[in-house]
Amino acid sequence: MSRHPVKKKMRGTPARPRTDTIKHTAGKSLGLSLRGPADAVKSVKRGLPIACAEDLRKSLGVSQQVFGRVTNMSERTIVRRKTAGEGRLKTDESERVLRIGLLFDRAVETFGGVEQARAWLKAPSHALGGKTPLEFADTEPGAREVENLLGRIEQGVFS
Repeated sequence: MSRHPVKKKMRGTPARPRTDTIKHTAGKSLGLSLRGPADAVKSVKRGLPIACAEDLRKSLGVSQQVFGRVTNMSERTIVRRKTAGEGRLKTDESERVLRIGLLFDRAVETFGGVEQARAWLKAPSHALGGKTPLEFADTEPGAREVENLLGRIEQGVFS
C-alpha cells in the first residue's frame, strides 16, 4: 500500500490565485509590524501612536470625517491626541483603529493589492445588507462579519 498525498478537490474557484509575491503584513497599514496577537495586545494597552491613525486613514484613502465615523473618533479628538503630551490614542481608541487596520490588511492580502482592497471596502455589499464593509466594521461584531466575508471570498464561496 503506497502512501501518496491525496489532492483535495476545491469547490468553486478562488477570487484570485494566492501568490508568494504578496507580502502585506498585519499592521502595515498602521505603520506597525505586528508579529502576532501578543504584539497587538501590547500595542493597544500602551496606546497606538496617533501617527498610526493617520497612516491608516491615508492607506484607506478616506476623509477624516469618514475615518471618524468608522473608528468612532471625532476630528477634534484626533487633534487633541496630537497635541497631548505623548501623542498616543487611548486604549479603546487604539482597539478601534487596530480593528480597522487589520481588516484593511486582510483585504489587501485577499484581493492582492491596496487599490483593490480600498475599492472593496468602500463598495456596498449585498452580503452586508447593502452597507459597505467599512461601514459595517464600525463595531466589533460587524468587523467579525466582514472578516468572515473575506474568508468566504478567499475560499471562493459566492457571497
